[in-house]
Amino acid sequence: MTGRERILRVIQGSEADSLPFMPITMMFAADQAGVKYRDYATNFRFLVEAQLRVAEQFDFDYVSCISDPAREAADCGATVVFFDNQPPAIDETHAKLADKTSLASLTLPSPHSGGRMHDRVQAVALFKERGGNGKLIEGWVEGPCAEAADLRGINTLMMDFYEDPGFVRDLFEFAVELGTDFARAQVDAGADLIGVGDAAASLVGPQLYSEFVWPYERKLVEAIHAMGGRVRLHICGNTQPILADIGRLGCEIVDLDWMASMEDARAAMGPNQILLGNIDPVATLRNGTRDSVYDAIAECHSQAGRRYIVGAGCEVPRDTPPENLRAMHAYARWH
Repeated sequence: MTGRERILRVIQGSEADSLPFMPITMMFAADQAGVKYRDYATNFRFLVEAQLRVAEQFDFDYVSCISDPAREAADCGATVVFFDNQPPAIDETHAKLADKTSLASLTLPSPHSGGRMHDRVQAVALFKERGGNGKLIEGWVEGPCAEAADLRGINTLMMDFYEDPGFVRDLFEFAVELGTDFARAQVDAGADLIGVGDAAASLVGPQLYSEFVWPYERKLVEAIHAMGGRVRLHICGNTQPILADIGRLGCEIVDLDWMASMEDARAAMGPNQILLGNIDPVATLRNGTRDSVYDAIAECHSQAGRRYIVGAGCEVPRDTPPENLRAMHAYARWH
């Protein structure tokens, strides 16, 4: 059974020959391939080569186009700072929407315009051209809260929730339309699954999440489903207070970061939601031993039950011992 078949069978509710193995690797993948991270994040050919290499080396079931959260914002005109061997960063001191009135004149960039979004679309197409080596192909977009924070600045956005809720809704509408267009371009290019990263959503309380964030995440998820895509939601941080709402989004896969309880997530989301994670990427995966990593994944699986995919709570750190990553793989293949 190929990795793509394994993941799709689990999504469809069928039996697979083992648990899927889907850790997020970005800097780890670039390092394994001997690629500077600036090249990985700005040139789709380097990203594809690194992903295929690390997926083969560690027998991942998928390859991913994830690299950094600044793709859409960059194409909207945000100031992005690039580093030689670190992820790009958005310069929030010069936020694109520091003047919120400029939202009215901000036009949606095309994912095919030759910018950073187009580079990711090209990565999907190259994965498809190369057959993905039997791996499922994952595209990626920013969720509405994360994209709004990228354009407005995270601290300013948090104040906007209270000072100008109408503006926040307008900004989220823009972000959903932007994410929908970007997702469609990747699905058309051959992506089987769209990861939706909405890290900023873990920074708002359950009331603000329910009132502001959830409706727009739901709108984005529904749009991706309507175009024939599948959704993996990834919210970094402590999502414990919003687990039940996340479970109502209808995502095929929900990632859990290590701060949230896998047991509570299962109780809140019901028996059919596929859960992925959620060992601590640093304390357990990077700093642990092969045996402690294996045992930690076993505990996650025990709490999550049958609808489970092996992975860490977030990105595999770049200096993770390879034997620790192989311990995760061993657990996945033996169960």
